[in-house]
Amino acid sequence: MQGKESLRIQVEPEGDSFPLMEIGTCEAEASEQWDYVLVAHYRTQRDPRQVRQQQFLQELERKGFHIKLQSIQDQKLVFFGIRADNSIFDLYRTLLLEPEGPTPNAELAAPTPVPVATRIRIVDFVVMKTKTSAGETFEDLVKDGVFEARFPLHKGEGYLKKTWAGWRHMFRKQPIDEIRNYFGEKVALYFAWLGWYNYMLVPAALTGLLVFLSGFSLFDASQISKEICEAHDILMCPLGDHSRRYQRLSETCTFAKLTHLFDNDGTVVFAIFMALWATVFLEIWKRQRASVVLHWDLYVWDEDQEEMALELINCPNYKLRPHQHSYLRSAVILILSLIMICLMIGMAHILVVYRVLASALFSSSALLFLEDQVTTAVVVTGALVHYVTISIMTKINKHVALKLCDFEMPRTFSERESKFTIRFFTLQFFTHFSSLIYIAFILGRINGHPGKSTRLAGLWKLEECHASGCMMDLFVQMAIIMGLKQTLSNCGEYLVPWVTHKFRSLRASEARHLPRDPELRDWRRNYLLNSVNIFSLFDEFMEMMIQYGFTTIFVAAFPLAPLLALFSNLVEIRLDAIKMVWLQRRLVPRKAKDIGTWLQVLETIGVLAVIANGMIIAFTSEFIPRVVYKYRYSPCLKEANSTVDCLKGYVNHSLSVFHTKDFQDPDRIEGSENVTLCRYRDYRNPPDYNFSEQFWFLLAIRLAFVILFEHVALCIKLIAAWFVPDVPQSVKNKVLEVKYQRLCEKMWHGRQRLGGVGAGSRPPMPTHPYPASIFSARSTDV
Repeated sequence: MQGKESLRIQVEPEGDSFPLMEIGTCEAEASEQWDYVLVAHYRTQRDPRQVRQQQFLQELERKGFHIKLQSIQDQKLVFFGIRADNSIFDLYRTLLLEPEGPTPNAELAAPTPVPVATRIRIVDFVVMKTKTSAGETFEDLVKDGVFEARFPLHKGEGYLKKTWAGWRHMFRKQPIDEIRNYFGEKVALYFAWLGWYNYMLVPAALTGLLVFLSGFSLFDASQISKEICEAHDILMCPLGDHSRRYQRLSETCTFAKLTHLFDNDGTVVFAIFMALWATVFLEIWKRQRASVVLHWDLYVWDEDQEEMALELINCPNYKLRPHQHSYLRSAVILILSLIMICLMIGMAHILVVYRVLASALFSSSALLFLEDQVTTAVVVTGALVHYVTISIMTKINKHVALKLCDFEMPRTFSERESKFTIRFFTLQFFTHFSSLIYIAFILGRINGHPGKSTRLAGLWKLEECHASGCMMDLFVQMAIIMGLKQTLSNCGEYLVPWVTHKFRSLRASEARHLPRDPELRDWRRNYLLNSVNIFSLFDEFMEMMIQYGFTTIFVAAFPLAPLLALFSNLVEIRLDAIKMVWLQRRLVPRKAKDIGTWLQVLETIGVLAVIANGMIIAFTSEFIPRVVYKYRYSPCLKEANSTVDCLKGYVNHSLSVFHTKDFQDPDRIEGSENVTLCRYRDYRNPPDYNFSEQFWFLLAIRLAFVILFEHVALCIKLIAAWFVPDVPQSVKNKVLEVKYQRLCEKMWHGRQRLGGVGAGSRPPMPTHPYPASIFSARSTDV
């Protein structure tokens, strides 16, 4: 692979191109394919940076690359087409010979043509790993302006444009094999997983919608709603400093009915169903993945072996970097990660402070029109502030996660990607869910009681739950965050690349002389597309993981989450397809046989969902108090055959009494002279307002329910995981048959070498739909 000339660069003789450096002579191969392009500004050819550029290109030529130079003078761009010599691909084939294949004397199938995805992957790896004599990488040269960009070329994407990357194909089956051939296995597995996720969201969305609609059937029939709507004589204590009057309980009638839509007995069943759904979804996906990678002949493919082969192709003197572990580095990374997590939790406290201050602001004299809806306004604006915080912290979290990964010094790119995934997702999890955790389990529980409220800095009273209960706060927060995040994210994902591409194309069309060479026009068209980076696919995965968390972790408070996720993902698939095929430069194809660390992330979310939903049902919803009242205090216990609703009297039972004379400043409240007592949501006894016996009994039942719910749900998950094997038996049998056939092949060839004694006939190849390529000693990827 050593170069025979100073630099093998082909230059087109058209007016669009001109020689910019010393060029050796070489003959163009008949089958030349320029799959990869480097771009530089023309001014680099007239200053000292040209030397560094030429050194880099010479290093590529030394490794067996052919380079073709073309330029566009009007647009001041220089393009370098890159093509690897066939000897590089022959070496790739040799390095990836299966060690369990036939003996060296065996007949080998003729080498198959090298797929474009493989060529691009090898070229990209070598380009990124190549260093000049001064130790500069391509990224270093980009930072110094020696080069401007690098990208593989879009070629042969017409089929994907016609059948996949378009809005009219929204309900068509995805061509996963074609996606794999064009974008590589990693992208294909992402779309295969996303398609399966959408398919499994259908039963979850329908069940959640059924639970929500079942609340409509009891919209006016609920005993609790009836009592609230008829409680004209029950006055509620002012919720906070913004409230200057007693509110009749009946005024919350509408919110009480709305709360019953998602806080009903069906919520518990739905939460258990979603725990089972999450397990079945992952287990069947594992089966789907096994079938797909077997079809692609990647079932026994090894990522470390692939990466080592590419390293040896890039540098024959490559030295293996062994696995290492430093307890000091791990301790530092753990401490820094905990500091960032504490920062995320601190951000949740900042949101708490905002809600308290917003409550005081909205109740000021300048905003009297909001006085009756202060709590609702605080909840809505708090959700908006949370969304903005998420957008800002996402950028910070990515930067911190990258720095932590660099500090840990992972051995390979795949190891770095795995560690980065864990770090970034952990930070993103606390960023997205800290506010929801506060609302679900802390809001309104540390506020004290009327007359003696907990205050922030001794000035502002902490925010209370909505008058209809904390489930309404959680529902509104979930609805706003999911709606905003998915709607704005989808709009931004499509509009920003579309507008950027149109703007770049419009500016380029103003050039006086457009290239006449069709090849150069194609390179220019690819250059005008939006750039991509190593995070392009990672960001799509992260977006789906966060959505999956919203869909499962707090689904007990928002049964419509799977439905919203389904609608969003139907758009997401085509949106991502359009971006990748029409608006962005081609992603570098990467080989993979699973979705990597994301599978562990999904399993972790499934366990967290069981815990969170159990605690929401126990501590946030009214399910446990209703059940305890029904079987301990209800009128049905006194009259066994009574037709009276067992929840009759529950509202009065769940409200504590407060004497208005115990207010520190009762005259501040309107109508206080005619009111001697008011009610509030809690279980306390006057006159000392300590927790009542009912509170402690309910707390014990709540804790018992959480333990029981989690154990039952986790047992169901474990049983489902055991009942549905990760790998289909058909896949196992095919792999077993391949191993058996290889042993038979070895035995037959061994007997042939011994002189044909007992050699017998050659064993037949198995007949089944499994691709015949697995029986070849060579990797089918090349």
